[in-house]
Amino acid sequence: MMLNRRQFLALTVSSLASTGQTKQAPRSRAECFFGVHFDLHPRDTDTALGRDVTEEMIERFLERVQPDYVQYDYKGHPGFIGYPSKVSRSAPIVRDSLALWRKVTARHGVRLYIHFSGVWDEVAVEDHPEWARVDAQGRRDNRLTSTFSEYVDQRMIPQLKEAIDQYQIDGAWVDGECWAVQPDYHPNARTAFHAGTGLDKLPQTPDDPGWREFLELNREQFRRYVRRYVDELHRYRPGFEIASNWLYTTYVPERPQIPVDFISGDYLGNAALARARLEARYLSSVGKPWDLMAWGFQSGRENPVGPVHKPAVQLMQEAAVVLAQGGGFQVYYQPTRAGYLDERHIEVMADLARFCRQRQQLCHRSETVPEVGILFSSHSLYNTVPKLFGGWGSEVDPAQGWVDLLVENQIPTDVIPDWRLAELAASYACIIVPEWPDIGHEATQILLNYLRDGGRLLIAGAENAHRFIECLQVELRGRPRRVAAYVPGKEVFANASGLWQDIEPTTAFVVLHRYPTYDSTRDAHPAATLNSWGDGRVLAVYGPVGIAYAATHAPELRRVLGNLVRQLYEPSLTFEGPPTVELVRRTKAGKQILHLLNATNMQVATNYSAIDFVPPVGPMRIRLRLQVPPQNPRWEPGNLPVRGRWEDGRWIVELERLELHRMLVWE
Repeated sequence: MMLNRRQFLALTVSSLASTGQTKQAPRSRAECFFGVHFDLHPRDTDTALGRDVTEEMIERFLERVQPDYVQYDYKGHPGFIGYPSKVSRSAPIVRDSLALWRKVTARHGVRLYIHFSGVWDEVAVEDHPEWARVDAQGRRDNRLTSTFSEYVDQRMIPQLKEAIDQYQIDGAWVDGECWAVQPDYHPNARTAFHAGTGLDKLPQTPDDPGWREFLELNREQFRRYVRRYVDELHRYRPGFEIASNWLYTTYVPERPQIPVDFISGDYLGNAALARARLEARYLSSVGKPWDLMAWGFQSGRENPVGPVHKPAVQLMQEAAVVLAQGGGFQVYYQPTRAGYLDERHIEVMADLARFCRQRQQLCHRSETVPEVGILFSSHSLYNTVPKLFGGWGSEVDPAQGWVDLLVENQIPTDVIPDWRLAELAASYACIIVPEWPDIGHEATQILLNYLRDGGRLLIAGAENAHRFIECLQVELRGRPRRVAAYVPGKEVFANASGLWQDIEPTTAFVVLHRYPTYDSTRDAHPAATLNSWGDGRVLAVYGPVGIAYAATHAPELRRVLGNLVRQLYEPSLTFEGPPTVELVRRTKAGKQILHLLNATNMQVATNYSAIDFVPPVGPMRIRLRLQVPPQNPRWEPGNLPVRGRWEDGRWIVELERLELHRMLVWE
C-alpha cells in the first residue's frame, strides 16, 4: 500500500514511540527552556531548498545542542510555502526539509514548531488583491494583507491546517504580525468605522476627526484576526501551541486576552543586550510562559557587508540577561539556502546550550523579589504615538533609559505594565514614572494612593510635573521649554538637554540644579525636588533625564541620577565594583538568588558588530540587607564556597572575579 506524506509521518512517530526509541515525551512550551529557530523566507527564485538537509545532519545537530524545541521554516514574508503544498504556491523544492526535521525531532522527543508569516504575505496579495491592506491614498499594499479581509479564513488557516496534517507539528511561531500591521483603509474598515462612529470619512492624520477611534478600530480588528486563527487551530488540533510574534510584549503592552499559548519575540540590532534588559523585565511581569529569541548574527541591515555571526560568548552574555528574569531562551540562525548547518554554527549553539542548561534549574520560571518598579505606559503609547503597535523606536526611550541607568547603578529593577499597576504597586519599595507624555488618569490615581500610603515615588519629565502637581509642593512657571541643561557632577557636567519645566519650590527641598552652560556659578534652575506627601516621599525631576540617558549612557548622568534615587529610598543592597555588573534578585522554590551579570564590552555599534571577549571584572563587594543570616550560601553554577560575613543586619559578600554570570544562592 502506498502511503501519503501525512500517513508516513504519523506512522513513523507512532512506531518510534512503540519501540521505545523516543526520548522523554515532548513537553509543552511552558516547560520548554532552550530552543533554536531556523527560517529562510523561501522565494520563487530559490534553486536549492532542502538539497543539503539529511537525517545525519539533523541527528548531529540535535545530539550536540539538545534543544527542547526547534522552530523551522514553513512560510516567510514573501508568502511562498517552503514545502510541497496543495493549498497555495510553493517555492521550488529540491528536498522536503520539514519532513526530515519532523522525523528526526520525533525520534529525539524534541518539539517541532514552524515559522509562519501571518499579516505579511506577498503571494497572498498578488493572488488576491482584494485581500491587500489599503493605504490612506487608496493604494493596495504589495506586502501586507488586510485583517479586515478573508485572508485569515481562506489562505492562512488552511495553510496551517495543512502543516498540522502533513507534518504533525507541535505549534506555530507566527511572524510578521503586530509589528507589521498598519492603519488599514480597506473598504471593510470604512464600513466598520462608519458603523462605530457615524463618520463617513476615514481620518488620515492625527489632526483629523476620529483618528484615535480609527487606530483603536484597527487594533481591535487585529485582535479579532489573531483570536480567529488561534481559536480555530486549537479546535482543530487540541494541544497545538501558538504564539504571535511580539504579541503581549512591549510592542502590544496589553493584558493578555487572546489564548495564545506562549509569548515570544526576536530582538536584534546594536546594543541587543540592553534591548533584552527591557523586554525580559516586561515579560517577567506578564504572567504567561515566555521566551526571547536572540539573533545568532548581526543582520545585514545593521552594516554594509551583510550578516556577521556572533561568537558564543556574545550570545551567552545576552542569554544571561533573559535567564536571570526567569524566561526561556532561543537563538535564531539561517542555514544555507540549501538547508545546511555548518559544524561551526552547531558548536556555537552547543556551547550556548551548555551555558543555559547549567543555569536552568535555578533560573527558569523564577520570581522577582520586588524592589524598584519602572512604569511602562501603554496608555501613553496608544494615545500619543501615531502607530498601532510597536516596535516603538525612540518612543520607549523613557523606559529604556531608566532601566539602563538603574541596572548600571546596581539597583534591582523590574518593569511594571500599567495594566498591572493596581495589583503590584504596593509590593514595591519605590516606583519610577519615566517621561511618558500621558500615563492617564487611572495610573495617576493609583500612584497618588501608593504615595499617600507610604510609597516612594520618583516622577520624571515636564508633562508629569503638571500631572502630579498636587503632591510636589512647587509652583510651575510657564509651559515646558526645550533648553540646554547641564547638571554638575563629581567629575564633569551631565548633559540632560531637552524639554524642561521651570518651577519655584514652595516647601519642597531642591536636591539638584541645572545650568544653561558649563558654568555652575550663575543662572541656576531647580532640576529636582524632594518632599513628603501623605505617608510617602516623592522626588520629581523636571526634565528628560531617562531619555537623555537612553541617548548617551553618559557616566556622569548615571551617577547623578543614581544618587537621586538613593536620596528617595534606601536600596536593599550596596555594591562596590564596576558599573558594568548587573544585579538581579529572584526567588525560586524557597531559594534566594542574586544574579551577577558581566555586561563589560557588550556590543553597541555597527562598526563593532561582534565581540569574542568579555573581560573578567573584580574584586567586588556586596552588602545585602536581610532579616536573618543566610543559610547554606553558595555560588552557582558549581556549588562554590562564599566569602562572607554577617554584620549588623547586613550580609557582606566579596567576590574576587566575575567572568560572565554567577548566582549567589542561599536559603
